[in-house]
Amino acid sequence: MKSSKALRCIVLDDEIHAVKLLADYVIRTNGLELVLHTTDPAAAISLIHEGNIDLIFLDIQMPDLTGIEVMAIIRQTQTKVILTTAYPEYALSGFEYDAIDYLLKPVTFERFLVAVNKAKERISVKASEAPEPDHIFVKVEHRLQKILFSSIFYIEGLGDYICFHVLAGKILSLERMKHIELILPQPLFLRIHKSYIINTSHIDFVERGRIIINKEYLPIGESYKEKVRQQLGLGS
Repeated sequence: MKSSKALRCIVLDDEIHAVKLLADYVIRTNGLELVLHTTDPAAAISLIHEGNIDLIFLDIQMPDLTGIEVMAIIRQTQTKVILTTAYPEYALSGFEYDAIDYLLKPVTFERFLVAVNKAKERISVKASEAPEPDHIFVKVEHRLQKILFSSIFYIEGLGDYICFHVLAGKILSLERMKHIELILPQPLFLRIHKSYIINTSHIDFVERGRIIINKEYLPIGESYKEKVRQQLGLGS
């Protein structure tokens, strides 16, 4: 039986045989607990943002989201990264995001253990005590704009752009709603419509399938109604 102090791990790779190999390595290694092994980046990212994932073994070359893009999305979490790749030159950019190590495919168990030992040294038992981030950086023209979570009323999808409706006005960013939804902390932020993500702390009231924030009436999409009802604790 795994120790309660075992590092909780995810294996993410677009090649199923690579997923199975690393998952087997995790299972065989004392001090590691396999929580998820998958080819789906969204599933891994969602689980990481729920918290309590210490380490992800992350492939760099994936078709939907690259490993580097995944690292950018989870950068503000406590989850540490060990990269896997068939091309070592691609691993260098991963260290900009504080990757612990990279494993060159085909990965041997001996080399895997070396990387795991590095991870054990890096991951502090006090990591869970680190303060939660209170902001996000988004692309605005040619700079990265810092936005405090507390200042955001809601976020609106506008085609290739999204608009942050904040205390000081509006901030237009060349981002994707799906990307922003993944990196915003839950349950503080909630997607209520394909075009709207709201800050639940700013809700004034809910009325007839709409949520009112800062005097704006925002529709609840049909496919989001059940999730909204459950998360906000609304009656049926």
